[in-house]
Amino acid sequence: MTIVSDDPAWWPTINANRNFSYFIVAAFMGITYDWALTLGQEVELIWRQHWSLMTVLYLGVRYLGILSATMYMLGSVPTILLSDKVSLISYMVWEWTIVVASVMLSVIIITRLYAMYQRSRKILIFLVVTVLAVNIFDRVVTVMVTMQVSGEEFILSGAYLCEVDYPEDIPLLMSATWILSTAWEVLTLCLAIWIAVKHFREMRQHSEGGILEDCFMVLMKTHVVYFASFVAVSCFELIADFTPILLTSNSLGAQIVVGFIQISQVVQVFVLGPRLILGLREYRAKLVADADKPIVMTSIAFQERVHISTGSGV
Repeated sequence: MTIVSDDPAWWPTINANRNFSYFIVAAFMGITYDWALTLGQEVELIWRQHWSLMTVLYLGVRYLGILSATMYMLGSVPTILLSDKVSLISYMVWEWTIVVASVMLSVIIITRLYAMYQRSRKILIFLVVTVLAVNIFDRVVTVMVTMQVSGEEFILSGAYLCEVDYPEDIPLLMSATWILSTAWEVLTLCLAIWIAVKHFREMRQHSEGGILEDCFMVLMKTHVVYFASFVAVSCFELIADFTPILLTSNSLGAQIVVGFIQISQVVQVFVLGPRLILGLREYRAKLVADADKPIVMTSIAFQERVHISTGSGV
């Protein structure tokens, strides 16, 4: 159903949606700028190298992000005319892209930890079982949202808006998914810190270090930055979920909070996610460039115990 009105009482809603659309456009521009900024590295370290699981995951997260941000922007800008069904479809594409990208990021994190723990089968089984439990619950909630969500089209003083409505119990379930996801991220960070500290102590005791120590530093640096962004997104999401008025308020403060949720989520999933792979490949490429002969990494296996090359690995 389409509601058409020129009533001035709708102007606060129009202004609020216009302000929110600025954040959506900013998120799209942010991910596009990051893609352009790293395109040279991507071509050299991803496209021109031997393809592996990490290659597929990198390209999936990167280009799904651009696609979903484009669709969400088209459905959120008030000057772009879309029907309520098309707007709802663009919203669903955004939601399910986040779901698929989150699964891909979980695989990336598990692969990194599996390598850091020297291919321990116990740690691999533990991580797989844990992430399956978290993701199954998350997928069930996403399916429930998809089945129960509805959209309504408004044409207000020439501005095109689409309102997405949820059943009352959905926000609570969405909060539960964020709590479980936060627990998963905290767990993976603790495991990464534990094994890194253990290796650093062992290398100090045996007066070793060098390549292996630097590699762990690169892994920890990218992981901590990624985790910090996830904490920021989770805080914003939980505030919004437990304060429903933020999602319906037309105040500038509420729109800023909701807008920062969108930007933070895009940065965490579609910018820092691919950099988990790109940063490590860049480091390994520098090792090859600086070495006079192939260097062997026997203490940490990212895919297989072979001479370092820029074409395989996380």
